[in-house]
Amino acid sequence: MKTETLDVKGMTCGHCKMSVEGALNGLEGVTAVEVDLNSGQVEVSYDEAKVSLENMKEAVEDQGYDIA
Repeated sequence: MKTETLDVKGMTCGHCKMSVEGALNGLEGVTAVEVDLNSGQVEVSYDEAKVSLENMKEAVEDQGYDIA
């Protein structure tokens, strides 16, 4: 299991948080997602054998947010 912190730009509200959490939790291999709206950081725990950092970035970007 690996944990990565993503810097997500554009999250401002509870709906943003739910969108990002839903996108990441929908990926096979992601086990936990913690969104901090104040800092714009998303901590993701995942199985790197099942999902890549690139897959996670694409899922977040597909929701309309940018990864720094």
